[in-house]
Amino acid sequence: MFKKTAVPNRIFQDLVDQIKEAILNGQLKPGDKLPSQRDLGEQFQTSRATLREALRILEHEGLIEMKLGVSGGAVIKDLTTAHITESLNTLIQYQKVSFDHLAEFREVVEGNVAAFAAERANRDDLARLKAFIAEAGDCINAGASQWKEFARIDIGFHLTLAEISGNPVFKAVLQMVHENILESYEYVALNGKDILEVNHEHMCGIVEAVEQADAEKARELAQFHVRRFNEYMKKGHMADKTDGRLHKR
Repeated sequence: MFKKTAVPNRIFQDLVDQIKEAILNGQLKPGDKLPSQRDLGEQFQTSRATLREALRILEHEGLIEMKLGVSGGAVIKDLTTAHITESLNTLIQYQKVSFDHLAEFREVVEGNVAAFAAERANRDDLARLKAFIAEAGDCINAGASQWKEFARIDIGFHLTLAEISGNPVFKAVLQMVHENILESYEYVALNGKDILEVNHEHMCGIVEAVEQADAEKARELAQFHVRRFNEYMKKGHMADKTDGRLHKR
């Protein structure tokens, strides 16, 4: 799986690169354990200190998890967006990324996602989107108390559009933003039946444009939806700060 030794003069980086390559090409799968530090040290002919530092970097990048105990060791993690999300969340907390930054990013990405979905959606895709519309309508009929469930449905709707677009990069990035960042603000932004109804209308319009294969209309509606949502988000954030509470629940 690995070379017998690390390349001289760049032992540390070569060790990291070899382990990372084995993870990324599937030789090492989620749940697999790396050999013991002793065995790795012998295989790479390097010191324990260098090996531990390389493992620390891999752990920091979210590729492995160091488990303690007799049966512990370096375990390969499933690749997710969690590590990137944590960094983005930290940037938001320190106001390096604002609501406007997120909205600008989402307008570009989600507008294009909706346009691609309009060009590529089939009957099954449309049925899935309409199911979200029906679920969202049921939430509104049940009253404003269902806004958390509405937020979950809204996130699923956007991620499904990304999936329909056919580009896995869109889905991966938007899943990070929606599920791990914007979900915190959905609860502020969507708290009110009138706001739920407006968002539902936006969702219906986007689905109609997708069904008509009108890419430009779908893009325009998705971008408008993001702009309006950003306004709700900022208002909810400011009201929350006025009440002396943290905006992230």
